[in-house]
Amino acid sequence: MDRIRIEVQKSTEVINFEIVDYIHHRHHHCKFDVFKGEELVASFEPDQYGYLHICKNPGKLDSELLHQLAEKIESYNLSGN
Repeated sequence: MDRIRIEVQKSTEVINFEIVDYIHHRHHHCKFDVFKGEELVASFEPDQYGYLHICKNPGKLDSELLHQLAEKIESYNLSGN
């Protein structure tokens, strides 16, 4: 399991997240968990091409923020591609 911190800008606010990458993930568990502080706010799963899709959204993040998170995670090349 790897952890990284990323920042996402929403309007004028910069939001900090911690991403947990389950390197040895299994299909019954999402590969990436996104935390804001100690709270799990979203999870992502890569498709067969390595693009991330929302797996869970317990923090009820809006689609724009989810899209930005997915792009940031993909840019760190964490999805295995």
